[in-house]
Amino acid sequence: MPSIYEKYRLKQVINTSGRMTALGVSTPRPEVVQAAMDGMNHYFEMKDLVNKTGEYIAKLLDVEGATVVSCASAGIAQSVAAVLVKDSDWLLENLHVTPIENNEIVLPKGHNVNFGAPVGTMVALGGGRLVEAGYANECSADQLTAAITPRTAAIVYIKSHHCVQKSMLSVEQAAVVARKHDLPLIVDAAAEEDLHAYYRAGADLVIYSGAKAIEGPTSGLVIGKTQYVEWVKRQTAGIGRAMKVGKEGILGLTCAIEHYLTATKESGAEMVAKMTPFIEALNTLNGVTARVVWDSAGRDIARTEIKFDEATTGLGTGDLVAKLKQGEYAIYFRGYKANEGIIEADVRSVNADQLYIVYRRISEVLGQEKNA
Repeated sequence: MPSIYEKYRLKQVINTSGRMTALGVSTPRPEVVQAAMDGMNHYFEMKDLVNKTGEYIAKLLDVEGATVVSCASAGIAQSVAAVLVKDSDWLLENLHVTPIENNEIVLPKGHNVNFGAPVGTMVALGGGRLVEAGYANECSADQLTAAITPRTAAIVYIKSHHCVQKSMLSVEQAAVVARKHDLPLIVDAAAEEDLHAYYRAGADLVIYSGAKAIEGPTSGLVIGKTQYVEWVKRQTAGIGRAMKVGKEGILGLTCAIEHYLTATKESGAEMVAKMTPFIEALNTLNGVTARVVWDSAGRDIARTEIKFDEATTGLGTGDLVAKLKQGEYAIYFRGYKANEGIIEADVRSVNADQLYIVYRRISEVLGQEKNA
């Protein structure tokens, strides 16, 4: 029987990019796959399933409320809609055709990023109007406060490596501002690994990707204060209808969260041990310098930074990255600094043999096979 790759003529991927949506995010453990299959093979009253699994997850995480959504970006849109619509049946069905005066959603300017789609698009889907606080390279509590007006409906905080990290207020500081002005604080923590920190820091709603750190199926998790979570759930009859999550996603993610809370996670030190032979091999190539770097958002994730001296290699880093996607395996890196001659390899989703293949392909593209 042909493999999936053969049947559909798909290219095999070596993912040194990390838990990225463009590559299918993560590979769930067998128990999670089984839970999703069990979900697909049975019928439920969906409202009952949403409520009961939400209660179960809330107890696991020691939070007031929880609900599963289709993905983290849907969680942003539905959370914004939730704080605008609240209990209004009219707005639930007429959100985008009814003028809402108090629809401003304030976030630090350095958090208005494109994570594969713009944050602003998700806010607009939820009926909000984005207001940026501070500047691209700084936002203090005072600057966040200055952006608040009588028309402000909520504060959004994006906790992500995509965002500007320097001179930005913390979640705790944003929570103080939100409480002072009686506003809800929505934290998008899509790829974050700590399922408790931001809720405990004072956020009213916290959004996670179910398929990134948690390694569940394509899904999202929204946790928070009871009233706000209930308003998110109401969006099933509003904008949430266009982004509904299936029974398999709900049960798969619930199972994934259970295992995530008890499983031993690969530590940064273990990642360093895995990548050390890879780094040593790369450093034998002319014009290539590799070293360990740590996650810019503060997570315990070690990566390989690979710097190319383009004058020595004779090849632009952007062209190198493109060529590495064209071989037998499509090899993907974190290319945020490719314009500076730097790429990063995330080793969480690869093994030592795959890292050797990556090294060999880099040496081939650079015309240094004799060193491989």
